[in-house]
Amino acid sequence: MTQGTERGTVLVVEDETHLAELYSEYLDDEYDVRTAYGGVEAIEMLASDLDVVLLDRRMPIVSGNEVLAETEERGLRCRVAMVTAVDPDFDIIDMGCDDYIVKPVTRDEITEVVDRLVKLSEYNDRLRELSSKKLKRNVLEVEKTDSELAESDTFQRLQREISEMEETVEGIADELGSDYVTEHS
Repeated sequence: MTQGTERGTVLVVEDETHLAELYSEYLDDEYDVRTAYGGVEAIEMLASDLDVVLLDRRMPIVSGNEVLAETEERGLRCRVAMVTAVDPDFDIIDMGCDDYIVKPVTRDEITEVVDRLVKLSEYNDRLRELSSKKLKRNVLEVEKTDSELAESDTFQRLQREISEMEETVEGIADELGSDYVTEHS
């Protein structure tokens, strides 16, 4: 989730109004949901605070592929799941989406995909934070004596933070399933 928000932010992009509203309704209890009823509107609504984009692939005027390309071009860190009636082919290998589900989809499928992608983002963010703290610890361990490290309250706090973050990262990995984390991080 983006920093400072308790609920993740999801952009539902679907040109079929009834499906857009249905997907939004599925997610509304758990997430802050924005809805775009086509690719042009989606591009206007792309923002850095998005956690997940559910994206229809085949839309008139501006396709889901074009919206996906725009998210990449802007360097947005959101996760993208294609939700489409287009059966997957080998072209999805090079596609910058994180997941691909084929319509018709159920409430459970939509919520599971969004939950998983939000959790995966959280995992990656925490892992990046943990790595940064560990690198700093390693530098200090090389540059400072054992007694300097033992006497430093700041270093001891860093050690506790690392330990707590390791537990958090392991917990998230367990929630995702270790095979999924290995494949998708």
